[in-house]
Amino acid sequence: MKVLVIDDEEDVRFVVRLSLARVGDMTVVEAASGAEGIALAQSDRPDFILLDMMMPAMDGASTYRALRANSDTASIPVVFLTAKSTAPEVQRLKDLGARGVILKPFDPMTLAADIKAILTP
Repeated sequence: MKVLVIDDEEDVRFVVRLSLARVGDMTVVEAASGAEGIALAQSDRPDFILLDMMMPAMDGASTYRALRANSDTASIPVVFLTAKSTAPEVQRLKDLGARGVILKPFDPMTLAADIKAILTP
């Protein structure tokens, strides 16, 4: 399974990469911005995208809308990764069409299982 992680924080990408690659046996591709993530989603065609909500220039919601507007990336499942943990904020992300939401801080040992549970119909 290939995942694209879009997060502006290098430390978060590092922990996610280690967690998903070592514990979840996934291939991880990384992007440091929404624009970079959109380009990588088009070229690499990941199985799903783990998308940070709060990023400079292009936030997670804007990135999500751009992914959905592109026929090459519109069907890729997106799971948001966010520190905004209020129930209305989580519901807003789900209402956008996200497959799920994982809150920061997350447990690196259970991240892969949490994502698989979200993605399993």
